[in-house]
Amino acid sequence: MRIVWIFLAGALVFGCATGTSQVTQEQGEKPMVDSTAAAEAELRQFIDHHVDKVAPLEKEMSLAYWDATTLGSKEKYQGLAGLEIQVRKVYANTKEYRQLKRLRTEGHIKDSLLRRQLDVLYLAYEGNQMDPVLMKQIVELSTEVQQDFNEYQGTVDGKQVTDNDISEILESEKNSDKRRKAWEAYKSRGAIVRDKVVALVKLRNEAARRIGYRNFYEMSLYQLEQDPKELKQIFDDLAQQTEGPFAQIMLPVKGKLAKHFGVQPDQLMPWHYTDPFFQQAPTVGQVDLDTLFKNVDLEHLIGDFFKDADIDPANILAQSDLYEKKDKMPHAYCMHVDRSGDVRILANLRPSEKWASTLLHEMGHAVYDKYIDPNLPWLLRQPSHAFTTEAVAMLFGRMTRSPAWLQEQLDLPPEKIAEISSDLRFADRLAMLVFARWALVVTNFERQMYANPDQDLNKLWWDLKTKYQMLNRPPQRNQPDWASKIHIAAFPVYYHNYMLGEMMASQLLDHMATKIVKTDKIENISFAERTELGKFLMEKVFKHGKSLTWQELVVHATGESLSAKAFAKQFL
Repeated sequence: MRIVWIFLAGALVFGCATGTSQVTQEQGEKPMVDSTAAAEAELRQFIDHHVDKVAPLEKEMSLAYWDATTLGSKEKYQGLAGLEIQVRKVYANTKEYRQLKRLRTEGHIKDSLLRRQLDVLYLAYEGNQMDPVLMKQIVELSTEVQQDFNEYQGTVDGKQVTDNDISEILESEKNSDKRRKAWEAYKSRGAIVRDKVVALVKLRNEAARRIGYRNFYEMSLYQLEQDPKELKQIFDDLAQQTEGPFAQIMLPVKGKLAKHFGVQPDQLMPWHYTDPFFQQAPTVGQVDLDTLFKNVDLEHLIGDFFKDADIDPANILAQSDLYEKKDKMPHAYCMHVDRSGDVRILANLRPSEKWASTLLHEMGHAVYDKYIDPNLPWLLRQPSHAFTTEAVAMLFGRMTRSPAWLQEQLDLPPEKIAEISSDLRFADRLAMLVFARWALVVTNFERQMYANPDQDLNKLWWDLKTKYQMLNRPPQRNQPDWASKIHIAAFPVYYHNYMLGEMMASQLLDHMATKIVKTDKIENISFAERTELGKFLMEKVFKHGKSLTWQELVVHATGESLSAKAFAKQFL
């Protein structure tokens, strides 16, 4: 996960529809060139003044968030909320918003970088045109919810357990009753934050309606320049394409899980899977990847891997916080503190395939941030879009299931790789199908929750999980399990970008395989001693930052518009 401040969520655009107007010169009007010069001078002055205000505040807020999540301090969280309110007030300035709207509508800005900055600013300002009291309520309540997640620990038989403890139980415990208790311990945080999250949904909806949108979900998509109907169609198509392959691949998986736990396949419950949300593929005995990483120093392994790919991660790992400690956030994220090279990762590493993949994922975000052209204007020194940075993160996160990567990075003998390659291919395909079906749950849940937050959300959640993930609903359970997912609570209307990122990751890999390495086998792409692949990413993807729209970036990098073609070729 890459931290993106909510007040800038609208600036992570899905392309830029630059405002143009048909202006004709009438007698007595100044020539168009004079209008352009004046408009561009006005915008440059606006940007300079804006960045002078916002850049130091954003840096201070990033550092406050870092301290809050690494130390778990209530004071730090409270300070963070105050800083966010300060920044939001900048973007809530109605006079400046109208000035940007006028400049955008008049269409006199011809310089491409200025036009891009104008669009970024306009969308960020539009998303914050709300009543100051309402803004304060949203910020403070959102911060409180994040603090609840950070501090919460479930209990199993009266003993507090960490998320890593729960993961280990769900990965290794055979007793179904103990697994159920661990699963329920994880889900129990939902009841703690449920009312706050529903209140947040209603506050966000109210803010969106005051700006002119039907609800927050639709506002968020439009500010990302996504069409809600088009996005729904993309995910409906994904549901149709993956339904049959998912059901087919899960038959042997359910059979093995049922045998392992001594139940019938139709008696499998959510706690029989190795992930609390079934967003990751279950371990079914084909390949125990954790054993391969049991004695591996992940920090050094992955740092050396990026160096070998000629994507030097210098300073990133040194200033990161990578290991478990009391009161620290139990998840993982990447943060670009100042848009000037201070890139950090928070993680809670243990020697396992899960955490190897997670660190690779976060390093993907990190090197993207690090290698954005530092000469770009401050406003454009960020990834082109939320899902383009996710694409790079996912591209690297997949490596732990690549036979070529495992052989080269873990020095596995060829006979071992030959022994496990078929199972790795199965595991990789299973992982992608499982994630795609999980993404369908979250995306559809958020769309329907923001459309009607007063409906029975507990029922909606399990209706979607049974439909898309084909899980059995726990009997008589009526708990806010949906609220135990931090993204739904604290990082709203973002999850669909993960799936779009998977599609782009496959497209990038397919391009590198066919056009650079000259092979039709994506699984052979491991980056080891292929410095041209690292250079391709730095030159074709990273350095452009937000100067290119996501549509322009995908075509620039791969020669084609974004589609599911490469994803289907690789996994379906």
